[in-house]
Amino acid sequence: MKQSIQLRIGQHLAMTPQLQQAIKLLQLSSLELQLEVRQVLDSNLMLESVDDEINNEKSDIENTEEHSQQETSPDQEVNYDENETTLPDELAVDSSWEDVYDAVSSQHSTPDSGNEHYDTQSNGEETLHDRLMWQLDLSPFSDTDHMIAESIIDAINPDGYMSVSLDDLYQGIHRKNDIEYDEVEAVLHRIQQFDPAGVGARNPAECMSIQLKQLPQDTPWRDKALILVEKHINLLASHDFKSLMKKMRMNEKDLNKTISLIQTMKPHPGSDIAPNDTQYVVPDVFITRNKGQWEVHLNAEAAPRLRINSQYAGMIRRADNSSDNNCLKNHLQEARWFLKSMQSRNETLIKVATCIVKHQKAFLDYGPEAMKPLILRDIAEDVEMHESTISRVTTQKYMHTPRGIFEFKYFFSSHVNTVEGGECSSTAIHEKIKKLISTENHQKPLSDNKLANMLSEDGINIARRTIAKYREAMNIPPSNERKHLL
Repeated sequence: MKQSIQLRIGQHLAMTPQLQQAIKLLQLSSLELQLEVRQVLDSNLMLESVDDEINNEKSDIENTEEHSQQETSPDQEVNYDENETTLPDELAVDSSWEDVYDAVSSQHSTPDSGNEHYDTQSNGEETLHDRLMWQLDLSPFSDTDHMIAESIIDAINPDGYMSVSLDDLYQGIHRKNDIEYDEVEAVLHRIQQFDPAGVGARNPAECMSIQLKQLPQDTPWRDKALILVEKHINLLASHDFKSLMKKMRMNEKDLNKTISLIQTMKPHPGSDIAPNDTQYVVPDVFITRNKGQWEVHLNAEAAPRLRINSQYAGMIRRADNSSDNNCLKNHLQEARWFLKSMQSRNETLIKVATCIVKHQKAFLDYGPEAMKPLILRDIAEDVEMHESTISRVTTQKYMHTPRGIFEFKYFFSSHVNTVEGGECSSTAIHEKIKKLISTENHQKPLSDNKLANMLSEDGINIARRTIAKYREAMNIPPSNERKHLL
């Protein structure tokens, strides 16, 4: 094969670092963006936060006013600590700032301050395992029973249930210790008396049985409830009330009271102690009504205000090619790119949010039932961007509206054809189904077929299986499980 040099003219898209950065910022949530901004501020001296400067100025003003008040108070006594440690003007050659800082900190820490063990104090939330172990340490157990109890507690999941069978647990303990199965079971029964009530259960029936047994014996319907959960829990789960009344030899009124008592039990006893994993969201934009028109505003708290540090930027010399000056130039260029990417992100957010509001004005005016069908392509065509860009913008971005806080993606939905040849949003149909079920007769709940017929009367063509899919997506059980007694 002959090698040669050829000249070709062509075009291609290069993924420059600036473009990569802009795409990265675009897909970050507001909380992730704040973390990214903080990291950039720490690494690039050419950038500074306008918000931090404002806070510092306020702090300086407050300190100045406080200092002035102290100076103008003639009766103010000034006490000097004879043991106060001051930093020397010059440090020894082999010393470091960390050494001086530690010395000052340690000499100013006194037992009376209550902070001498601050770094060893745990700020974590109590777990179910922690609470059970604490109760175990305060309970009179023999060494063998204590060891068994620890194994049982280790096998309890955050919901409060045993995560392994008692047989498997016994086999694991028996390999190393000569103990009987009855001993393990006896210790389990003692653990089941710990707080919270119902902990250590092997199934929901046992969980509710434990809780019911801890109620006062004169609690109305307690004994009947125990019989029901221990012998007929499957009938209750399937809402087979006729069979329940026959098995329990009770009328509807008494059975309803018994079930009401059971419903006060906690099916997941450990849930109240589990660490709080609540995820908080910060809205990226606010939607407000002004003179009858909906307006979109960027959330200033979610979009940190940055600018070039003029002091450091003024140190750059054009004709200076030293390494320090080149480093400053690089930092300045990177800072400008970052500011441009931030501006591009904010402009895109406003543009997309405004377009969504334009399409879903009926939702803002009348609620979810008025939601219009909307897909990514509709917004992409309006703002002249690619669908992938719209997908990035709508992921983990939130809109604060008078009707609540919604993710951008909430406003996108497929459509269902209507009788008149129009289209109805699937979100609107979700809301209609939810509304119909909320007003149904609990003794005769609406079946999926009945719901489909009722929607058809409203001009919406929808199959029964689609109703079932939407209902399951909203975690609404089927009609036979929604049936209630009087």
